[in-house]
Amino acid sequence: MTPVKNKTQLIDPHGRRVRKLRVSLLDACNFRCFYCMPMNATFMKASKWLSPTAIENVCSTLSEYGLEQIRVTGGEPTMRKEFRDILTRLSKLNIQKLGMTTNGYYLEKELEFLKDTRCRHINISLDSLSKDKFNTITRRESFDQVYSSILRAKEMGFNVKVNTVLMRGINDSEIFDFIKFSSTYDIEVRFLEVMKIGQACGSQDDLFISANEAVAKIKSQHELQIEPMDFDSTSFNFKTPSGAKIGFIASESKPFCGACSRWRLSADGFLRACLMSNKGVKVKDVEPENYKPLLESLLLMKPINRIKHVHEDMNQIGG
Repeated sequence: MTPVKNKTQLIDPHGRRVRKLRVSLLDACNFRCFYCMPMNATFMKASKWLSPTAIENVCSTLSEYGLEQIRVTGGEPTMRKEFRDILTRLSKLNIQKLGMTTNGYYLEKELEFLKDTRCRHINISLDSLSKDKFNTITRRESFDQVYSSILRAKEMGFNVKVNTVLMRGINDSEIFDFIKFSSTYDIEVRFLEVMKIGQACGSQDDLFISANEAVAKIKSQHELQIEPMDFDSTSFNFKTPSGAKIGFIASESKPFCGACSRWRLSADGFLRACLMSNKGVKVKDVEPENYKPLLESLLLMKPINRIKHVHEDMNQIGG
């Protein structure tokens, strides 16, 4: 079987074309969000990470196969000392879109640098608008820094989105507060379902709120206008008459596997076809001319149906 017919496309046997890549710079994070990792989390040694040059080479080679979008993730990507070097390198690639996902703690000091790169799309985690509640969720006293970085990034013209993991009994009472936040600052808020990944497997089932339940709650007070999205978007989105922009990533209740266009590259050079599967191929130390059989085998590993759970913690996979 040879799914890769030439160096311009990565199309699997189900017709899904891979055009997006999540690149994890490291698995370490300065937060300890309870649904993401344990308090006593251990992280891989820096010696195992792909070097900035290797990251550039992998992404450049994949761009020759039609990769269009790259999102840098972690752990927390801004914690890596070569963060600026890596973003500078990725900005030179022949891709359409470069973005990053961050917890926002160190972001504000990087914004002036990022302004001069092609990274214009920044997703920032914010699970509560209450300082005390946010600090409880992250298990760090960090709300002020994160909130300030969100507003500053928006002020500087970045395309900012806030990611909020919706949890019953934790922050579900803040849904309308987030809608007001969105309309006030013109920042899209995306509500994520708790996923059965790592820490959230089994023991946190009672936190789960489906996107449908959240939408129904919002409709009791707001009119929702459907927003058009790309065919392979992970979210479905709405706008309210007040100007709030809200989205839902319903990975559990409305899986989008049938249109998935993503691969993930781990910090140590493991390329995986699915967030929920630990199957993949090692590309670290592989020369570009030897990629083709690896990419063909990876296309065959991409599941068509939602995998129930994965026991690796989210920071290890790369959110």
